[in-house]
Amino acid sequence: MISTISARRYAQAIFQIAQAKNNLDEWKKELRKLADLMNDHEIVDLVDHPKVPFNLKAELIKQKLDTSNELVLNLCNLLILKGRLKNAEQIADEYDSLLDEQRGIKHAVVTTAVPVDDSEKHKISGQLEKITGKKVSVKLQVNPSILGGMIARIEDTLIDGSVRNRLDLLRRNLVEATK
Repeated sequence: MISTISARRYAQAIFQIAQAKNNLDEWKKELRKLADLMNDHEIVDLVDHPKVPFNLKAELIKQKLDTSNELVLNLCNLLILKGRLKNAEQIADEYDSLLDEQRGIKHAVVTTAVPVDDSEKHKISGQLEKITGKKVSVKLQVNPSILGGMIARIEDTLIDGSVRNRLDLLRRNLVEATK
């Protein structure tokens, strides 16, 4: 939880800088590169090791990132000093969310009983765009326990069109009717 809060704060600060410099997409790309770099366990172990001097850590990250943006390198140095470089993926995800929010894009997690193809995904996205009135990016999950239909979660909104939910409602209605 604490790392999520700090990741959000870093992302907000980065977003403000990127807006001021009018390079939102460049920062998105750089943050994603940094997040991908943190998937290399050898680099993470080296950066987290307390006996490795800061200068070596900073130089390693600079070489691996291969960027000329001084602000990105300054961010990396700050994250190394604060011991937060391993949170780079969370920071990148939070930044992406802020960027999508500014561009009016909502994110939906859609659960279906069976895998769906791209055309079905496009139809689902279109339906959700009609409901929300905004562009929707869909992430699909499969959960056979819902039996059929779909469940969509967009931020705090849940749209449950699953067969399991309908059967539960029918069961409750029948129980109520017999009382």
